[in-house]
Amino acid sequence: MTLPDDAAQTPLTADTVLRYHLCWKHRDLDGVMALYHPDIQYHDFFQNRVLGYQELRDYVRACLPHEAGEDIVHSDRIRVDGCTAFIQYQVTVQGGDGLVAFQSSEAITVRDGLIWRVNEYATLVRQHGNGLVSSGPRPATSRLGLSPRQLSTMAQDLEHYFQRQRPYLDPELDLQQVAEASGYSRNQISYLLNQVLGQSFYRYVNQARLQHLMACLDDDSVETPIDDLAYNAGFNSLSAFYKCFREHTGLTPKAYLKQISLRART
Repeated sequence: MTLPDDAAQTPLTADTVLRYHLCWKHRDLDGVMALYHPDIQYHDFFQNRVLGYQELRDYVRACLPHEAGEDIVHSDRIRVDGCTAFIQYQVTVQGGDGLVAFQSSEAITVRDGLIWRVNEYATLVRQHGNGLVSSGPRPATSRLGLSPRQLSTMAQDLEHYFQRQRPYLDPELDLQQVAEASGYSRNQISYLLNQVLGQSFYRYVNQARLQHLMACLDDDSVETPIDDLAYNAGFNSLSAFYKCFREHTGLTPKAYLKQISLRART
């Protein structure tokens, strides 16, 4: 099929895609769905999936952020040529060491004022000392049902769950408990932590425990010995605590407390 693709189509395409963009931004599921053509094909190349109209409501619902504040930054203005528009953006994933993000782009084709084709591409990148670098080949994710936006939302959900419920205070906390409480599968959480954030489940949990302990150290009214604070924060061994503490601060707990004491005197 040949679509009208001359300059006269450019403002019509721009209007449709801008409304589409705003519906995503405002988490308007019905608004997004109303802009899809009945014959739409949505190609998610990150998951290697092609979705039709009947599948897209569940897909979009899962991709929309659960609450405001998802870190999506557009790296370029929406560019339009005839019946096709191009969007580039970065989806930041919370919870990693440094910046973890997906560099994403979409080629959107408009027909009869509705979105007829979407080709979505995404590459996982991590920020190291010299800037953003590609993470290289990724395992297949189609069986996990996770798009870049879903992974970002999942990371937010996991972080909020840890902040609000503080499950890390349980020294016996395991992956199965977190999966049951968060509503995600063990495989999905493992993929997020291992392949996206680049860390193990236990390292993620111990980082949360350490943040809890560091907040206690900043509270001048707390006089509990640091080893007891470690156990109270959920660490089940002092060796695990000392290792985590040194990785985070570069100091032993004793040296860190001495440093704080010297600062307080000056």
